[in-house]
Amino acid sequence: MSSLVSTPAAALSPCIGICKLGRDGLCVGCLRTGEEIASWAQLDNAQRLRIMQEDLPARWPPMRDDLHTLLPELAALRRALHPLDGLPPGQGWNVAELADLLPPGEPVDAAVLAGLVPRPAGTTVLLTRRNDGLRNHAGQVSFPGGRVDPGDADVIAAAIRETGEEIAIPPRQLQPLGYLDPFVTVSGFRVVPVVAVIDPGYEAFPNPGEVAEVFEVPLDYLMDHQTLRHVTYDWKGRPRTVLEYDWPGQRIWGATASILYNLRQRLEATA
Repeated sequence: MSSLVSTPAAALSPCIGICKLGRDGLCVGCLRTGEEIASWAQLDNAQRLRIMQEDLPARWPPMRDDLHTLLPELAALRRALHPLDGLPPGQGWNVAELADLLPPGEPVDAAVLAGLVPRPAGTTVLLTRRNDGLRNHAGQVSFPGGRVDPGDADVIAAAIRETGEEIAIPPRQLQPLGYLDPFVTVSGFRVVPVVAVIDPGYEAFPNPGEVAEVFEVPLDYLMDHQTLRHVTYDWKGRPRTVLEYDWPGQRIWGATASILYNLRQRLEATA
């Protein structure tokens, strides 16, 4: 889950570190043409803003509206998730567990994209592994996501934007289905997971500054009671429970495992 970093006005740029031209002649990361990239240093900020705020958004193809038809679990998810027009309230379902660890003040709103990929062998969950060189949460498995920026219309927009910035999956290949329960983190975020279908034909381009790897894990594996461990240890004066899965080559734990656990609980409660 990426964090917001202020960009000096003199360095305005939509570049997210994925610098590769697609077949349409546009950068798969920022959607600029090769000519725009080459001339960027010569543009003033007014010209840059016009391109970033008007030209680039117009280049996204429209979102698909039929991805849900590919998902066998659709009916169960419709029952289990908070609907898209009903943003879930509350501080976070895990706030009692972390109450003595949270920083002072109101939590920062954030969103993650819990993406489901319909595959012939069964639905999978898309996950990322963070860059080992990052200052926070280096090497950890996570969902694409980050804080809700002032320019985001809502948490769905934030989750979709962050997915594009981190792994370059465009909005047209994502179809939100609903929300899981809000979740708080010890770093002071109130995270709303947006569950979405991802076009199985997607191609991920990880932002090298943030993401080391993109991979998929079968949903059935993550929803199985036998694969989730509850590990208890003493930290800051009392026993704490951390959830984790073992997947070949990956350790899926902490906030990511807790979000998946919440999905399992909601599916079971509405079965």
